[in-house]
Amino acid sequence: MLHCGIVGLPLSGKSTIFNVITGAGAEVKPYAGGRIDPNRAVVDVPDSRFDRLAQVHRPKKTTPAQVEFVDLAGLSRGAGKGEGLGNAFLSFVADADALIHVIRCFNNPDAPHPEGSVDPVRDWDIINMELTYRDLAVIENRLSKLAGKKNLPPEEKAEQALLERCKSWLFEEKFLKDLELTDSERRSLRGFTFLTEKPQIIVLNMDESTVELASAPNGAALEARVGLGRDTAITLYGRLEMDLLDVSDDEAAEFTQGLPIDRPGRERLISSAYAALGLISFFTCGPDEVRAWTLHDGENAVDAAGAIHSDLARGFIRAQVVSYSDYEKFGDSYANCRDEGVLKLEGRDYRVKDGDIIEIRFNV
Repeated sequence: MLHCGIVGLPLSGKSTIFNVITGAGAEVKPYAGGRIDPNRAVVDVPDSRFDRLAQVHRPKKTTPAQVEFVDLAGLSRGAGKGEGLGNAFLSFVADADALIHVIRCFNNPDAPHPEGSVDPVRDWDIINMELTYRDLAVIENRLSKLAGKKNLPPEEKAEQALLERCKSWLFEEKFLKDLELTDSERRSLRGFTFLTEKPQIIVLNMDESTVELASAPNGAALEARVGLGRDTAITLYGRLEMDLLDVSDDEAAEFTQGLPIDRPGRERLISSAYAALGLISFFTCGPDEVRAWTLHDGENAVDAAGAIHSDLARGFIRAQVVSYSDYEKFGDSYANCRDEGVLKLEGRDYRVKDGDIIEIRFNV
């Protein structure tokens, strides 16, 4: 299951965005109770292909892909250096596969900004700097331990050199996800759970008065930052979209007329998270269950078998595969797909594609 941590400054609207995504009814008010424990919710991944396959097969059970969202208490200046409750908050961030970084782009006199003014670009930099400080602290701690040893084995010398490279990169205010590393070097860093290695989805939290980025506070600089394309950025109208959760589709369309909202915020955010992490979905179908599974783009048929069950990967023989588009095109029938030559038997090195419908043949 994909795990996404929601981060941002206090009063940026993180809990509102959490509710838009999950419908979980999390408490939304300034500094909600001084809490440390995060709000958590598991959300089904919206996928019209899955819904249609469930209608076609009418199985006993349906299991969509799922994402867990964790709404963390607001980070503030100094959190990355362990000030206040920073260490507790950032330990939750370390467990996430991706970060949903909520940035306030609205004015609200009832919730004064903790920095004294609304400036999305400044806030963006504050959170990024706190994530950088946390990673630097982890590196410094490990380097200090390595420096205290009289004789380092070759693998620890290599680790020391790699961490020094990472440290220098962070000092240039660059994220580790952008540092050119080999696959082996990436694996060796995995245990540190560096925050600047994680993909970020930037959520620009707007209000109804803002249709374009240019009209947001410090809009020109914000447009320029988004235009750099270093992170995936989407706009959500947090308070409005949360209020629309309880109204009909027709009423929602009326309230959002003129705003750039083409589909629900949850769908936009989950699809952005999948894209940022390079994830795809494949399906298994039958009378007992229709299920959506998640893989990394580039993984093969054996990886898909392993996602279903380790026994299938161990005893893998072949994968019967048809694309969702072909399955729909030829009447939702395996027999028709076979007759048309689009239902194929693939070997272990077959690269799974988004939307594939797969049946694993195995022998254990």
